[in-house]
Amino acid sequence: MLLIPAIDIKEGKCVRLRQGLMEDSTVFSDSPLAMAEKWVELGARRLHLVDLDGAFAGKPANAGVINQIAKAFPEVPIQIGGGIRDESTIQAYLDVGVQYAIIGTRAAQEPEFIAQIGAKYGPNLIIGLDAKNGIVAIDGWATMTEHNVVDLAKQFEADGVQAIVYTDIERDGMMQGVNLAATQALAESVSIPIIASGGVTNLDDLVALQKIELSGVSGVITGRAIYEGSLDFAAGQAYLDSCAS
Repeated sequence: MLLIPAIDIKEGKCVRLRQGLMEDSTVFSDSPLAMAEKWVELGARRLHLVDLDGAFAGKPANAGVINQIAKAFPEVPIQIGGGIRDESTIQAYLDVGVQYAIIGTRAAQEPEFIAQIGAKYGPNLIIGLDAKNGIVAIDGWATMTEHNVVDLAKQFEADGVQAIVYTDIERDGMMQGVNLAATQALAESVSIPIIASGGVTNLDDLVALQKIELSGVSGVITGRAIYEGSLDFAAGQAYLDSCAS
């Protein structure tokens, strides 16, 4: 299982939000590129980037910073989300070396869009499903839909996407632990990998997640915990690697 550091970008800076609220953000670095370098040096084998401004604007707003990171670490797969709502944006990111485009809002609003582009981009697509009580939220979590997260996941599985990032909104940035039951239920409902997100606090959460790895959980994204120090990133990845050996 991969431990994936999150680099959330707002106005060109590395920040963390609580429950997706733009007004409740903490700046951890003025340089997302420097943060990426830090996590790569500590052994990160994938980076999770989020264009927060783009998520709310509906189009990329920090593409320049993201492109810098992609070009600086060509050996490290990068997954990027936030404001990706059309093919041209997907292709632009792939062209600069990003491996995976995460589509959330448009996927939930227009599931047929994923069906249309699945044949061309499927191996490079990750669907971001952010949910509260099993219901998917969009527009940077500002709007609740009527979609059940499991139903949508099954649909996108059929479209050939690479994986699903599942975020429990109520846990994200709150340092209250991962929603294991919901994560496991989603993983067991589909055959494509699930990347858990939201609520990781310390090594205990990784121990718990590792126990459901065989359900189909291939990775876990961590943000505030590694920035505030309650989880040692290198130690966390080393633990997960030891479980696989």
